Amino acid sequence: MGAAASSALTSLRLALPASAQTRAAWIGAAALGLAAAATLGAAAWSTRDRRRRRRRSLKQVGTVAEISIYPIKSCKGVIVNEAECTEMGLRSGNLRDRFWLVIREDGHMVTGRQEPQLVLISIAWDNDQMTLSAPNMDDLIVPRKVPSTNAVRNCRIFGVDIQGRDCGDEVSQWITSFLKTETCRLVQFETHMNGRKSKEIFFPFVQNYQVAYPDCSPIMMISEASLSDLNTRLEKKIKMEQFRPNIVVTGCNAFEEDTWDEILIGSVEMKKILSCPRCIMTTVDPDTGIITRKEPLETLKSYRLCDPAEKHIYKSSPLFGMYFSVEKIGSLKVGDPVYLITY
Repeated sequence: MGAAASSALTSLRLALPASAQTRAAWIGAAALGLAAAATLGAAAWSTRDRRRRRRRSLKQVGTVAEISIYPIKSCKGVIVNEAECTEMGLRSGNLRDRFWLVIREDGHMVTGRQEPQLVLISIAWDNDQMTLSAPNMDDLIVPRKVPSTNAVRNCRIFGVDIQGRDCGDEVSQWITSFLKTETCRLVQFETHMNGRKSKEIFFPFVQNYQVAYPDCSPIMMISEASLSDLNTRLEKKIKMEQFRPNIVVTGCNAFEEDTWDEILIGSVEMKKILSCPRCIMTTVDPDTGIITRKEPLETLKSYRLCDPAEKHIYKSSPLFGMYFSVEKIGSLKVGDPVYLITY
């Protein structure tokens, strides 16, 4: 409370009768007390905020080497130099990560696990439209905006329901013809639709978020050193593409990314969810579309199994890469430092 307000209360008290003066004095004292308490409270919060800011520290643990967006689940990625990071994952303009999904007529997802040759479909993004390319196929342009008259289909990803708008018969026939399989449809997630909730994907203890068609999380990250370590153990070297990360980090030790609880990249803050449990998708050769169901999975199982205490989460799957949620949206680019946030 300022001096002018205090003086006004004093003047009011002198102009009143004795009984009223008593009441005014009590009111004035109470007001002064509340003001003092508020001032002290604000000062205390300010001190706590300053302490909190002082306690937070940043330590560079790596540098962004590559950023990839995978528009259609299981198809080739699009490498970008920079991207926005939304709560549901990476985007570059209207190009979104895993916002398109191949499904069967009954709505069940189709991925490289069932149709390995999906990994041979390349995607180019130009003039706000997607162009699909594949061996022995003519290129096909898929408009970004699907007509609102197209059907909304109910889909299932690992037993969790989600919707997607059908992209039409032409792309359906193109994908089906390339895969030489039963009829496939392509659907697109729209932002007004409900995403798959984290509590439906993982155990309830993970942070709260939603995704469209990724397996588990908005962001998956791997270091170059981790891949190099794995390749020293393999007879045939493999590429990072087989693990399909959004962000590749350089300048750190192998599997150091396992220890990053909270990180800052550009203006984006992320929080570790869990390690990425690996499956037969990693055994699909991204250059040939052939699935071996063996390497690198068997080698990973020899040294990257979880702690026995976490077996109820990961079971017998080997771990390679880390899942992150987006705690603060923003932008990031290749060359950005990766900072570990500690308190």
